[in-house]
Amino acid sequence: MSTDNGGSSESFVQGTDDDEPRISFYGGRGMSAFPIVFFIVWAILQTAFWRISDEGGLVVGILLGLIFGMFFVRGDWKTYANTIFEGMTQPVAVTAIVAWIWAGMFAQLLQDGGFVDGLVWLADASGIGAALFPAVTFVLSALFTTGIGTGYGSAIAFVTLFFPAGLLLGANPVLLFGAILSGSIFGDNLAPVSDTTIVSAVTQDSDIGGVVASRFKYVIVAAVVALAGYLVAGQFMGGLGIGGNARQILIAESEPIGLIHLLSMGVVIGTAVAGRHIVEAISWGIVVAAVSGLALGLLSLGDIVMFNAPTDAPLGESLEFLPILTVVEDPDAVGVGGSLINGAAGFFELAILVLLIIAAAQIMIRGGAFQAILDWSIDNLATNVRNAELTMVGSAALINAVITINTAAEVAIGPYISKIGERFNLNGYRRANILDGQTAALGYIFPWSGGVLAGYSAMQELPGEYDWFTADMLVTPIDVVPFVFQGWLLVAVFVIAALTGFGREYIIDRESEEVARV
Repeated sequence: MSTDNGGSSESFVQGTDDDEPRISFYGGRGMSAFPIVFFIVWAILQTAFWRISDEGGLVVGILLGLIFGMFFVRGDWKTYANTIFEGMTQPVAVTAIVAWIWAGMFAQLLQDGGFVDGLVWLADASGIGAALFPAVTFVLSALFTTGIGTGYGSAIAFVTLFFPAGLLLGANPVLLFGAILSGSIFGDNLAPVSDTTIVSAVTQDSDIGGVVASRFKYVIVAAVVALAGYLVAGQFMGGLGIGGNARQILIAESEPIGLIHLLSMGVVIGTAVAGRHIVEAISWGIVVAAVSGLALGLLSLGDIVMFNAPTDAPLGESLEFLPILTVVEDPDAVGVGGSLINGAAGFFELAILVLLIIAAAQIMIRGGAFQAILDWSIDNLATNVRNAELTMVGSAALINAVITINTAAEVAIGPYISKIGERFNLNGYRRANILDGQTAALGYIFPWSGGVLAGYSAMQELPGEYDWFTADMLVTPIDVVPFVFQGWLLVAVFVIAALTGFGREYIIDRESEEVARV
C-alpha cells in the first residue's frame, strides 16, 4: 500500500513509547495478542478449511476477538475501549482505505468505458495467448505499481481490468491473480513514491534515493525468477475453458477503441512520478477517463453517476430530461448508481475490517505483547550478525502476518529493526531493505492480508459486470497463496542474503545520506 509521503508513520510508532498508557492483562503481556490471534485462527478456519472468502465473516471474527479480549483485562476496561478507538483513527489505516476507494472508482470507470474489450483486442491481435498472459500481466502490473506507488490500488485496477481479459483469453485464474499480486509487490517494494519505501527509509535514518538504488538488486533477482515461473506455469496450467463459441464471439466483438484509456493510466503514472499525491494522481486519471469516454461515446453521464428517483419524488418526472436522473417504479431500484459509486462501494466492508485489525494491533502494542516478542528475539536470537539479520527478516515477517496492513506493520517494527541493526553496525540501507522486503512481500500473500483482500473485493464485483462471468470463476484468497511468486521469492532472497552476506553493508562501508536531504 502506498502514498506519496511517510507522514502518517509517527503516530503508530508512538504506541511503543514507555510513557504511553498501557493495558494490564490477566496472564501477562502475551494476552494482549489475544484479539489478533483469535482473528488469525478464525481467518484460517474460514478461508482455508471452510473455503469461505467473505469480508463480512472476517469482520465478525475480529469483532469477537476484540470483545473476548476485553475479559482478560485487569481493572477498568475504559483504557482497552479507548485503545480500540485510538487504533481505528491511525492515519496508516485511513490512508489504505482512501487509496482503495479512489482506485476502485478509477478502475470501475475504465471498465465501464470498454477498457477490458480493448485489452482483449490487443492481446488477441498481438498473439498474446493464455500461456503468456499471466507473465505479461506480472510485468505490466509491476511497471504500473512502480509508477504510481500504490500496490493496493494497482491490485484493484488490474483485477478489475486484466483479470476478466485474461480469463476470456483462456489464462488460468489462480495464476493470473498471483501474477497481479506479484506485480503489486514489485512496485510497492521499489517505487520511490511508495509509503513503504518512505517509511523504511525514514525509520532507518536513510535517504530514499539511496534506499531505492540499493534494493534494486534484491528485487530484480526475485522478479526474474518470478517471471520465469509465470512463463513456465502458464504453459501447464490451463484456463477455465469459457464456452468455446461464446468465448470466440466475445473476443471477435472486442474493439480497440477502449485502449484510449491507456491515456488515463499514463496520466496517473506520470502525475504520481512527478511527485503529486496519489489521490491527486488518480483524480486526474478519473477526469481524463471520464472526458475521453464521454467524447468517444464510450460512456454517458448516466454511466458515471445516475440518480434513480421514485415516481412520487418532488420534481422527479419534470426533471427526468436530465441525463443523470431517471424515475423508476420499482422501489428496490431507487438509489444512486454509476461507475463512481459502484467502484467505491465495493470496499466499504473491507474498510471496516482494516480499521478493526489496526485496533487489535494497537491493543497488542499497548498491552506489551509486541514488545515482549521483540525483546525475546533480541536477547535469544540475534547473537551474531548473520543471526541478527535472520532475526530481522523473521520478526518483520511475523509482524506483517499479524498486522495485515503493510505500512502499519512496517511502522510498528521499524524502530526494532533499527535497534538490532545498529547493534551490529549494519548500514541503514541494508536495514531498510530487510524491513521493506518482508513488508512488501507478505502484505500480498496471506488470505487476510490487505493486498489480497483488496484484489479479491474487486474480483467479487465482476460477476455483476459481465454476463459470462460466474461466481465459480472467483479465485479464493487461500488458493492464490502458493502462486504469489514475487512475494515468496523476495522473502527467500533476503533469507539467502542474511545467510551468505550478499549485499551486506556496514556503517563504515557507506554512510547513508541524511533523511532531510530527500
